[in-house]
Amino acid sequence: LFLITSRHVVYDEASGHFPDRLDIELHVDPVNVAAVEQRSIPLYANGRSLWRETTDADGTLDIAALELDRASLPATLHFQAFTPAHLVGQLNDIEVGAGVLIAGFPLGFHDELHRLPVVRQAVIASAFGLRFQGHAYFLTDAQLHRGMSGAPVVARMRNEQSGRHDLPWYLLGIHSARMDVANRDTSQDERLNLNCAWYADALLKLTAD
Repeated sequence: LFLITSRHVVYDEASGHFPDRLDIELHVDPVNVAAVEQRSIPLYANGRSLWRETTDADGTLDIAALELDRASLPATLHFQAFTPAHLVGQLNDIEVGAGVLIAGFPLGFHDELHRLPVVRQAVIASAFGLRFQGHAYFLTDAQLHRGMSGAPVVARMRNEQSGRHDLPWYLLGIHSARMDVANRDTSQDERLNLNCAWYADALLKLTAD
């Protein structure tokens, strides 16, 4: 069982962000969604980092996988986890312009009563299955903010497939950051509202034994 997020959430050289733990909330009651327990997940042990990261020919991917100790989790933990069965088998099944959802905490905003994220609508903005500009990510078109890093980018499964899963969503990618251009005139031009999402199949390598 792994917690997936952006690498820059656990280690970011550019901003000097070097936390020693992640604090998470876990839902523990299927009847009362507001019931949560908190856990603090260490990022280091004996001076060594505990998260997994990976590289390709382009450099380090902005994804981190942190294995969770099941024994330390609440006995009544209530959740559904993505598995390899939630990855897209044929990349050309996802078309450019296809609608997707991105769940997260923009600027920290969320349902504070029920401890739930909010969901933003987006569309695939680059040819899915191709590495945009040679990088291992695709683009989404959506208005996103800080606090969405590491958010899942998902698409609803087709009817004939959705009945096979308790979590009927394809996991397409992991949101990383907003895209911008160097020549944008901030006095005249708005942001592109394009975002980078790393392809989710990288998780197979990150979570392998």
